[in-house]
Amino acid sequence: MNNSRNPEQFAIELDAGQSVTALHYAVAQPASGAALIVAHGAGAGQQSPFIVDFARAMSARGFDIVTFNFAYMEQRRRLPDRAPALEACYAAVIRETHRRLSPSTSAIFIGGKSMGGRIATQIAAADQDLPIAGIVLLGYPLHPPGQPHKRRDAHLPSVHRPMLVIQGRRDAFGTPEELAPAFGTLTPPAHVHVIEGADHSFKVSGTNAQRRAAIDEDVRRTAADWMRAIMKASESSRTPHD
Repeated sequence: MNNSRNPEQFAIELDAGQSVTALHYAVAQPASGAALIVAHGAGAGQQSPFIVDFARAMSARGFDIVTFNFAYMEQRRRLPDRAPALEACYAAVIRETHRRLSPSTSAIFIGGKSMGGRIATQIAAADQDLPIAGIVLLGYPLHPPGQPHKRRDAHLPSVHRPMLVIQGRRDAFGTPEELAPAFGTLTPPAHVHVIEGADHSFKVSGTNAQRRAAIDEDVRRTAADWMRAIMKASESSRTPHD
């Protein structure tokens, strides 16, 4: 695949002759041996500044990054598709990424921003055979704003993969305190990393450019360090011990 700073575009074939566009941000050296698939949130596609900046920064940290558009975004429709269509699209991206990057990539992580991360967890819960090393959630939408009774956590105990949740302290879709009952008792345990003062988009009121850069660095460093730790633990468990 292309090793330049410009991502390589490729198509993901879906059912009924449809396809969506994916982008591969090739890893910088030294490579970690892992790839991360990042799905966009409900209102902005893979070309949003958040997704592009995150993808470029993570590829520079040694990870192959794949982003993609869900079908509704590809077709420039405003409302997201229903869960089965979103899940089928994400599953197709996982399969194609595995095909393209194996065997050079030893671990594939999935995740995304808001809705994209939620669909990643639903995919993992529904199919234990998918090659998923772990899940990176960038602002988990536990419930719609102002509607804490409409929780989106019933499937989480069935995920059975390591999960990292990066959550703003003021997230209207679920504060870290609200997430604790849903993620705190899972097997394996999920790790919740809190961005103090931040909202669902990791924005902090009144911040200057320096503070904004520090938040971005915190998010990216946390994700990279966590994935490397998961890979190290997995390698250790496979290594015979005397």
